[in-house]
Amino acid sequence: MQNLVTLWSGMPMRHRVIVAGATLLVFLAVLGLTRMAARPTMALLYSGLDPTAAGQVVQALEQRGVPFAVEGDSIRVDAAQRDSLRMTLAAEGLPRTGTAGYELLDGLSGFGTTAQMFDAAYWRAREGELARTILASPAIRAARVHIAQAPTQPFQRDRKASASVTVTPAGGAISADQARALRHLVAAAVPGLLPEDVAVIDSVNGVVPSNDAAVPALAGDARAAELKRNIERLLSARVGPGRALVEVAVDLDTASESVVERRLDPQGRVVISSDTEENSRSATEPSGAVTVASNLPEGDAGAGAQGSSSQSESRERVNYELSETRREVQRAAGGVRRLSVAVLIDGETVTAQDGSRSFQPRAEAELTALRELVASAAGIDESRGDVLTLKSMIFEPLPEALAASDAGFLAQIGPLDIMRLIQIAVLGLVVLVLALFVLRPLLLSAPARREDHAMLGPPAGAAPEGVARTVLTGEIDDGSDPPGPMIAYTPRPQAAPSPGDPDPVDRLRNLIAERQAESLEILRGWMEAEEERTS
Repeated sequence: MQNLVTLWSGMPMRHRVIVAGATLLVFLAVLGLTRMAARPTMALLYSGLDPTAAGQVVQALEQRGVPFAVEGDSIRVDAAQRDSLRMTLAAEGLPRTGTAGYELLDGLSGFGTTAQMFDAAYWRAREGELARTILASPAIRAARVHIAQAPTQPFQRDRKASASVTVTPAGGAISADQARALRHLVAAAVPGLLPEDVAVIDSVNGVVPSNDAAVPALAGDARAAELKRNIERLLSARVGPGRALVEVAVDLDTASESVVERRLDPQGRVVISSDTEENSRSATEPSGAVTVASNLPEGDAGAGAQGSSSQSESRERVNYELSETRREVQRAAGGVRRLSVAVLIDGETVTAQDGSRSFQPRAEAELTALRELVASAAGIDESRGDVLTLKSMIFEPLPEALAASDAGFLAQIGPLDIMRLIQIAVLGLVVLVLALFVLRPLLLSAPARREDHAMLGPPAGAAPEGVARTVLTGEIDDGSDPPGPMIAYTPRPQAAPSPGDPDPVDRLRNLIAERQAESLEILRGWMEAEEERTS
């Protein structure tokens, strides 16, 4: 303690102010960081509520004495109490959203309620229930659902039901997968409504298109991952785990196609009906014509003769039907258009007769067998344009630093509180800066000045002990005051140098050359002392 007091008394006023300010700054920094560390971590409780619902939630939190913070339209509470508060408030029916559901039907009575009023309330209640279901997702901040039900008139059956969903995302934009889920949700809740008849509108980015091409893309990635996993498992049984790298690229057909084919075969006739009609007719008539018999001598030899005639007709009708083939094919998107597989296999270790070991690529026969196995596992079809490339090369060894970094310090200690680490780092940095750039120079400069003063003696013009020193003010003496005693300067007695001692000037010069920093501090201290005395 005595050393600290002596050190403090030997410091100039400017250094004392700097040390006091630095100490106060360190104290304030430690106090602020301590309060920041003690402050609870605030987490989002609710956001995007209408003012009425937000006021009810704030009132409930105040009644329970729970600390909270309101930031814009968000209400934040302590992260440790957030989940329990949500369950407690939900049990009380908070927050009450502005969208009403099936409770609208409770207010309808049988008297004075027409069929149109009941239908309107029914569809309004269904829209509210769908909006509540959508708002249950944490990615949605606000939602409205509008359903256009098809009319029930029997002569307007060609009109279909449709719906629109307007959502406000909590952050970012509505993705294609989220829009597809919303379409199926609304379509499944309304009879006769198809997902393609539901429009999803993002209040920030506009209409969300139905990107059906994303489904085949995801299916292609999943198919490629499955093929890669199967091929690596197959190769690991032969070359060992980690010694074969496989990359699979699947090119899918993203266009859907509907083919309707009708084929007629003229040679393949089929009898569908046969109709046969036969007509037969006969007639007998008296003969009045002049013949040879009528000219015979008897005269009437042919008088009683008669004529006869007969007619027969046959008709057949056969109806044929041509052979017809009808074919309708629906080709959905997602068919494999082209498949590319690249396989890189590590070389093998060969031991020479002298015991030395070396790596070399694998034999061609082994690569041919492995290529056949990979082609069978991947389903390579060369007629389709599939490509299979299998090569054997020597793998480069991993650096030891990378191999050792797999189980690093962060992996061993587990998850940490990042904000707490940042606060500790800032506190340590502040203390280190103040210690190195403020306190250390001050503590080192005071002993150096005292040592140099003792070594070099009193400065020029110092009065001897017991004699007051006359201070020169720079004013001209007009003789009004009696002149003070003249003080003669008596140099400090020094011992006579021996013949073997070095020159004192050279010794001082060498000392200054060896301790330049301390010499500069001594000179600076002398100059500041002179300035303080003259001021």
